[in-house]
Amino acid sequence: MSKVPVTVRGAEKLREELNELKTIARPRAIKAIAEAREHGDLKENAEYHAAREQQGFIEGRIRELEGKLSNAQIIDVTTLNAGGKVVFGATVEVEDLDSGEQHCYQIVGEDEADVKQGMLSVSSPMARALIGKQEGDVAVAQTPRGGRELEIIEVRYV
Repeated sequence: MSKVPVTVRGAEKLREELNELKTIARPRAIKAIAEAREHGDLKENAEYHAAREQQGFIEGRIRELEGKLSNAQIIDVTTLNAGGKVVFGATVEVEDLDSGEQHCYQIVGEDEADVKQGMLSVSSPMARALIGKQEGDVAVAQTPRGGRELEIIEVRYV
């Protein structure tokens, strides 16, 4: 598998979730299975089957997170010297030339993306249009709502 870019903050969130699953959720699921076993016949024990299903979900998520972290290329945005260009991890302030609205986005990995929080996936059409540009440039992003012209006002590496 190839390396997947992740910001330091994104990797930390993945590690926190993994730690919580291993130290809190997994023991809780094991305890629930043990308690359900005490209730008798396992074939007709809905609590047992629900606890086993929950444990399966937890174990699957643990494997998924461990895989993501092992394939992560953690990029510390604060150490980048991109010469003012938009790169992975950069925070970009743009003005939509059609509406005049200003927006602030950070370009992040797939798992960190949350448009409502201003975090664009590196593979999104808008992020791909912005990457490589610098302050004053106009990027044209092909979105589901059509082409959007975005003027880059500021690029920060925080």
